[in-house]
Amino acid sequence: MRPPSLAARSMVGLVCLAVSACASTRAADTQLPAAYEAPAPENPADPSMLDTWWTAFGDSELNALIDQALAASPDARTAAARLREARATRAGALTAFLPQGNVVGSGSKTEKKVIDGTAVSVPGFSSTGDSEAYAASFDVSWELDLFGRLWATRRAANAEMAAARLDYEAARASLAAGVADSYFQARGLAIQLQDARATERIQGELYRIVSIRAERGLAASADADRVAGDLSQARSNVAQLEAELQAQRRNLLILVGRAIEPTANLPVDASVGAPPEVPAVVPGELLARRPDVRRAQAALVSALGRLDYAKLAFFPTFKLAPGVGLQKSEQPGYSATIQNWTIGANVSIPVLDIPRLLSELKAQDARTEQAAIAYEKAVQTAYGEAENALVQLAADRRRVALLDEGEARAERAYQASHKGYVAGLVDLQTTLNNEQAWRSVRSQETAARVQALRRAVQTYKALGGGWPLASAPTNKEAR
Repeated sequence: MRPPSLAARSMVGLVCLAVSACASTRAADTQLPAAYEAPAPENPADPSMLDTWWTAFGDSELNALIDQALAASPDARTAAARLREARATRAGALTAFLPQGNVVGSGSKTEKKVIDGTAVSVPGFSSTGDSEAYAASFDVSWELDLFGRLWATRRAANAEMAAARLDYEAARASLAAGVADSYFQARGLAIQLQDARATERIQGELYRIVSIRAERGLAASADADRVAGDLSQARSNVAQLEAELQAQRRNLLILVGRAIEPTANLPVDASVGAPPEVPAVVPGELLARRPDVRRAQAALVSALGRLDYAKLAFFPTFKLAPGVGLQKSEQPGYSATIQNWTIGANVSIPVLDIPRLLSELKAQDARTEQAAIAYEKAVQTAYGEAENALVQLAADRRRVALLDEGEARAERAYQASHKGYVAGLVDLQTTLNNEQAWRSVRSQETAARVQALRRAVQTYKALGGGWPLASAPTNKEAR
């Protein structure tokens, strides 16, 4: 065998140099601070509770709704279907390196008649009469993976499958958080409705007292008109909150996959508790806990696999091409059955395709860089969301504590003035002002409690809760 010419060796060297220059991979920067700046929880919860954080609220109705949503909601079923699609896609990508081939069969029957000229009939050829021909063959093509193309393809396919699994878990985690958020909003509306109905009753009672006093000449008729206006406003507020609560309950039923059920099937208590404590975690745990971060990591691994494959496109491709066949031919005075087999091989070496392959390599290298940047951004975004959620949750807890005390004082002031007005010791304006102040603080307290619960949901999600970490694809699977 003659050694490669100087020109050929020079071409190979230039290609290798170009490949090295075009593909400049780097490690993604995923450094995070050692600790959060947010206040540490006073009584941190067990980190394992993040998997099913909703159980920490101690609400059986919430647990049941989330279980129903994860089992039957359209979002959960869509996520499961996408995961099945990803599995099938991965299997299809890897079958390209298995032996390829199909059984091909054919058959024909021909009737010939000479209408002008001389009829010819010799063994193997006849210009008249009927002839039949049948053939069957099985040809196989199999690429010999001498340079690692299968490994690169498997790496990319496994990483894409891992990303799909993480998308599935992220969708379920978001669904659980969405159900909890909607549930607490509904409870907040139920409390507001309860307060509005209480205000309506109070205003109705106050209107009755003012009307009686006006009839007896103990109060001006204008006082009755003013209270009547406040009573109308209270009734209007009740009607609005009833509609909002009805809509929120319907949205919640849709979210959990029970859209056609009557809203009466979804009881909502007019009460909210305090948000449970969160576990003490460090920022670095986000790399393992957050499905979106791990999904970005898997996307980077997939891009690296595709980059390896783009590099290997410059190497020769070797294929084996064995095959077997059977042919049968029948003509007047002639019949033959032929069996054949072939063993072949071919090699393809890119030459004029090199400019195109270099362009594809540069494009894939750019896509890999984008995947690395996306991974870095996902890590930074996760840290920011977790940090902000922890800070805001701590602030919400302090706000609730302050408003609890203020609401208790405002209620005592109102009750005292109401009794004084009934006894004729306090004027109407003072009573109404004290009631307005109490209702305002109570409304703020209710909103703060609901916000604290919703913030706790956001915090659990930001810390990577809502999915079993044990189900995450391992790094080995991604590679």
